[in-house]
This record gives sequence, structure tokens and C-alpha cells, in this order.
Amino acid sequence: MSSSARSFSCLDPFGTTWEVVFLWHQVGITIRHADTIDCKFHFSSPDEEIEKVVALPHLALKEFAQAEGRTITDAWVIRLASAHIRHMIESGEDMDKTLVTIGTEDLRRSQAAVAG
Repeated sequence: MSSSARSFSCLDPFGTTWEVVFLWHQVGITIRHADTIDCKFHFSSPDEEIEKVVALPHLALKEFAQAEGRTITDAWVIRLASAHIRHMIESGEDMDKTLVTIGTEDLRRSQAAVAG
């Protein structure tokens, strides 16, 4: 499976392979009045096409970045969101949601995946 954060394949618990493409990211305040950074992805399988948005709350992201000694960059945010999308597909967690807001534990898990 591909390791790019912008385009990758992932296998779900039911044996379906999903092709995932990163579409865009932007500050959530501009589109839905939320203090988040939103990352949108397009998923396709042989039988279905869907889109999902991963919302990273700005305050949690800022605190997490400070604790990690990191600067918040576009590339890092995209990698974190992509790692969360991989987790969603592989675990089946939150696959019923179109908008997924992640928390601090999700950020930790995503960072571990990005770093590993």
C-alpha cells in the first residue's frame, strides 16, 4: 500500500480496498464557523465513492504541537489527518460520519503513525 499522505490505498476490516485522495485543507471558521483545520478526502472502492472531512481542533492541535516541540505546518496537518483516515478505514471506526472531529488521543495516535 502507498505511503503518501495525499494519495494512498487502505484495506478495511471487510476486505475492501479503498483508494484515498486528499482534496484540500482550510481553516474551518471560513466554511462552518469552527475553530478547526479541516482536511477533506475522497474515498473510492469498487462499489462506492464517498468524501469525508477530518477536523483538527485548533486549540488541541496548538497544545499538542507545543508539547511535541513542533511547529504547525500544512504538511504536518495533512499527514496527521491522513494517518487518522487510515486508522478509520482499517478499524471501521467513524466510517458512518462525514465530518470527524479528532481529539488529543487521536492526535497522539496519528503522530505515532506519522513518526513511525
